[in-house]
Amino acid sequence: MARLIVKSPYIKCGGGHGAGGYARYIGTRERVELMPDNLPQSDVYMKYIATRPRAERLGSHGLFGDEDHVDLNAAMDELDHYTGNVWTHIISLSRDYAVRYGYDHAEAWRNLLRAHRNEIAAAMHIPPNDFRWYAAFHNEGHHPHVHMMAWSTKPGQARLNRDGIAKIKSVLTNDVFRQELVQVMEQKSDVRNELVQETRDALRELAREMRRGVADCPAIEQQLATLSRELNHVGGKHSYGYLKKPLKEKVDAIVDELERLPVVSECYDRWLELQNQVDGFYKDEKRKRVRLSEQKEFRQVKNAVIKVADQLRSGEMTFEDRDVRMYDEQDDGDACASDDYWNLKYEIDDSGLSLSERREATQKLEMLAESGDADAQLLLGKLYRDGDVLIPDAVNAAYWFERAAKQGVVPAQYALGKLLLSADVEVHDVAKGLRWLETATQHGSDYAAYRLGKEYLKGEHTAKDVEKAVSYFEQSADAGNPYAQYALGKLYLAGDDVERNATLGLWYMEQSASQGNEYAQFFIDRQDSLTHPDVMLAVTRLLYDLSKVFQQNSTPQTGPRFAVIDRKRRREMLDKRIAMGHREDDHEDAENYKYMEPAMSIW
Repeated sequence: MARLIVKSPYIKCGGGHGAGGYARYIGTRERVELMPDNLPQSDVYMKYIATRPRAERLGSHGLFGDEDHVDLNAAMDELDHYTGNVWTHIISLSRDYAVRYGYDHAEAWRNLLRAHRNEIAAAMHIPPNDFRWYAAFHNEGHHPHVHMMAWSTKPGQARLNRDGIAKIKSVLTNDVFRQELVQVMEQKSDVRNELVQETRDALRELAREMRRGVADCPAIEQQLATLSRELNHVGGKHSYGYLKKPLKEKVDAIVDELERLPVVSECYDRWLELQNQVDGFYKDEKRKRVRLSEQKEFRQVKNAVIKVADQLRSGEMTFEDRDVRMYDEQDDGDACASDDYWNLKYEIDDSGLSLSERREATQKLEMLAESGDADAQLLLGKLYRDGDVLIPDAVNAAYWFERAAKQGVVPAQYALGKLLLSADVEVHDVAKGLRWLETATQHGSDYAAYRLGKEYLKGEHTAKDVEKAVSYFEQSADAGNPYAQYALGKLYLAGDDVERNATLGLWYMEQSASQGNEYAQFFIDRQDSLTHPDVMLAVTRLLYDLSKVFQQNSTPQTGPRFAVIDRKRRREMLDKRIAMGHREDDHEDAENYKYMEPAMSIW
């Protein structure tokens, strides 16, 4: 049973619309102090809640509101002349909960309603300055409760629907049970993180099964291909809400087919279980397991389906290189770097040291960089870019990368080129970024060549040039880059931007697969398929998008909301706390931010 109950009937006042039957009921019910028959119905209710037996009196009556002292006669007169609707909220707790949390007396309820009167007003679509309310506490045996009358000074302005009642219930529940809810959410954090991790692990397992030819999804592939063709005839914005019913049904069918995959079904079950545990604070009934396409928290899955179908329709090539940032800067360390550099790097990387000790090492590193040490300049650029120890600062990152790049440090040239092509408006410079990538390529960076190949093939930052793209991919592939080998294999297998050459395409795929590229192996295993390469991988891309939706929804939405902040803001808050005397490790659990994106996205 819900812990806090909210009922919100209303009385129609004026215009010949009365609520006499209801007024008569509440004015004459058992244990109610009787009132003269000639009072208006809203006055009857007002006096009823203020003076009925078990109403806790604050003076001569039990009525309270925004004011410290309420004149009962004046309040009744105000409602006597009101012509709009007056809502009569009844907010109730069981005796056990009322005693446990201190809501067995009028003062606690008055403080609660005063604290949240603006949220209640918003739920009723009333501006705070127009909101009027009075309430009284009734200390009933099994269900202590308040009667709250609420209305707008402007008749006809207020309105309240189920969502509004749910908002009122939610904000009051979050306050009354806040300590217990926080404890519950903390206990659920491990489950939440496990859910996200299991989703990711399951997706990797699906990829392995696909490589072995076990978990192909031809039905979904065909549905996506059909949707892609039909979207060719749809103008305007390709968003689920704008599609006509037949296309919406096709999108829903794909989502429901996805739900049949074991990994998705299991994640959905876990999410429902977690949500129902928190919903128990607010609702009597558990959520039913409706189809995934009908679950409102996962509506964005439908647009993810449309996005993948649009990619197929446009012929946009995908690269499946989300893990490239794990490898493209692995060999940055210079074995000939100075002892001072290595000693400082070890201190900065040592997570066992306090944050202040690591930052002290970065200050020494900056002095070393100022003296002209190129390795220190490169590392300092990364520290400002990644924000692990220093507050992320793209301008400073670019400055130190460029100083090292001008000394011929190839990893710095590559890192600078990527940063300048990023979306960070403070440093975004396409022409300069391409020049530095070209410089790094000329000095042997196969990852810089791969990135240039992508830039010229995609045509987002510069004019599309397939010939240049292939040339850069070949240069990178010849150096053994598995991502470039995969890109060339996919280009030749698809035959969209270059003449199709299945033999050459498979040869490149074999080169990439020999280095552990599971996507390349997938194409080798399905080399006899007549399906377009992009269609074959469409389900994998869609599952990746779906995993992000599950991740975003892994925190129940009904309970108290935890703020999500980016890394830069988190570091600023931590600095402030340290300045106020807190210890370095006396701050929020890092798990709250475990799944944030990097401070600067450069891929």
